[in-house]
Amino acid sequence: MILHPVPQDFLLKIGLPKEMNNPLNYELHPLCIAVCKELQLYLEKRNDWRNEIDRGKMFGILIVEKDSQIGYFVAYSGQIGGRSDWEDFVPAVFDYLQPDGYFKIHEAEITHINQSIKQMEGDERMKQAKKLIASLQEERKKVIISYQEKIKIAKSKRDARREEAIFDPKHKALTPEEKQAMTRESQFMKAELRRLKKSLAEETPLEMEFADYQENLQRLKQLRKTLSDALQQWLFSQFRMLNYQGKSKDLLDIFRDAALQDAPQASIISKRVAMKMVPPAGSGECCEPKLLQYAYRYGYKPLQMAMFWWGESPKEEIRHHLQFYPACNGKCKPILHWMLPAHIFAVPTTVMPADNDVSIYNKVEMLFEDQELAVIYKPEGLLAVPGKDANLPSVYTLMRKKYPMATGPLIVHRLDMATSGLMIIAKTEFAYHRLQRAFLTHQLQKKYIAIIGCGSKEACDKLMADFNVERKMTETAENNREKNRAILSLPLMPDYLDRPRQIVQREQGKEAITEYEILERMDDTHLRLALYPKTGRTHQLRVHCAHQEGLDAPILGDPLYGNEKAARLHLHAEEITFYHPLTGKKLTISRKADF
Repeated sequence: MILHPVPQDFLLKIGLPKEMNNPLNYELHPLCIAVCKELQLYLEKRNDWRNEIDRGKMFGILIVEKDSQIGYFVAYSGQIGGRSDWEDFVPAVFDYLQPDGYFKIHEAEITHINQSIKQMEGDERMKQAKKLIASLQEERKKVIISYQEKIKIAKSKRDARREEAIFDPKHKALTPEEKQAMTRESQFMKAELRRLKKSLAEETPLEMEFADYQENLQRLKQLRKTLSDALQQWLFSQFRMLNYQGKSKDLLDIFRDAALQDAPQASIISKRVAMKMVPPAGSGECCEPKLLQYAYRYGYKPLQMAMFWWGESPKEEIRHHLQFYPACNGKCKPILHWMLPAHIFAVPTTVMPADNDVSIYNKVEMLFEDQELAVIYKPEGLLAVPGKDANLPSVYTLMRKKYPMATGPLIVHRLDMATSGLMIIAKTEFAYHRLQRAFLTHQLQKKYIAIIGCGSKEACDKLMADFNVERKMTETAENNREKNRAILSLPLMPDYLDRPRQIVQREQGKEAITEYEILERMDDTHLRLALYPKTGRTHQLRVHCAHQEGLDAPILGDPLYGNEKAARLHLHAEEITFYHPLTGKKLTISRKADF
């Protein structure tokens, strides 16, 4: 059964949602939560799926209406057990996994090439040949360098003899025979060097064999790429996505059109890049497009949807068991913008506040000021610099208006819009460059206050116990660090498929280090922390708190990395310590958090 009826008592107690939610940024309707719990109870009973889904899988629901009948569809991302067609779940938009289908036939061809490449790359004889050839080439270089040095020494001697003949009366003048001998020596040695290089450049039978091996290997890799690209293009062309108007468009067109829309009108290069836009792997296989596609295909009206994570957290992303998450920006955003009406994604327009209005600008506080710089308090909800919407208020706009004669760029560092706290404003070019250097060399110190949610009393107990152990290890390991602090070290990089989120990436991520201390336990599940960033990566503190290899406790009210709703993000830059760029005086400025 694909359509699952919504229990009547749910409808009587909760009621229906008034309108479709924005899958990219939604507030969950209570009916969605109730329906998701029904799905979660079902998943508990699927012992045949246990090993796979417990490793981590996204599930989703879509509440729908047709002919006054209210029900819901369920979906999973990708496949389970290599299948996209399990009973009770909506099928894939396009099932490319049929054993005798086009995709599987050509995938097998690529797999065969992969095996050939792997076999060739594992050839021990060729591995040894590579080492021998490298050693031989080094020896050849040494021989040539040695002879070039011999030529250099001989030339020096000839030059010295010529200088003696001209400037030193004690020595005889050069005879014609001596000049000819010098010329012949020079010509001979140059000719000999050419002969030597030519001789050494001749390939040995082993080198010729290795060259053939490399050529064949490269040919196979190029063939693999050509076939893979062609198969990928074919696959994306088969995913024809329906929209609310009944129109269809394949993934290639959807992503190309989205890229063209985002490309600057005057940028020919951007347009050319957009025309070659290829959807990310796995596009069209997430829960959201699968659910909407099935609803449109069979004439159902979407009412609201929700997605939750089941199982272990992935190593890179922040995903927690049974927590709800919006659709990703990389794979899903262009598809959803095509499938759903534009008004669902509309953001309310913001009007720039007038000078005499009571606005967010009135919450900005001046904590320190002289001719070189200022230190201000930025409230939550205020941008540091102007964003895409130029009408939104920002610290930069306010400071440029306050200091119209300032020669410096003003903004030395940034805080997230949702983060409150201290910011340094550089009025002069001199102060800006000095302060920038202080940031880069870690001479400037910052202290943040945060409230984190542990999820349970047991998790909170464990976190406090782990902190005490980590703190003791820190005390004995590094005397130069504060004794009451523990250390978090998780390298970060942008999630290119889901900006602006960051992910933990051990191989390619940049070093990110945070020291922290637990200040107080606020209740069974919440802790107040002091955070001391030693590096300045984007969302560093938020990820270090939320990630399972960090504290595994998101900051309260974090919409990107957590699920516990709050009036604001409970993160505040409380204190900043730096040396004044002109006087060299050490300054410590602080402002308590409002939470």
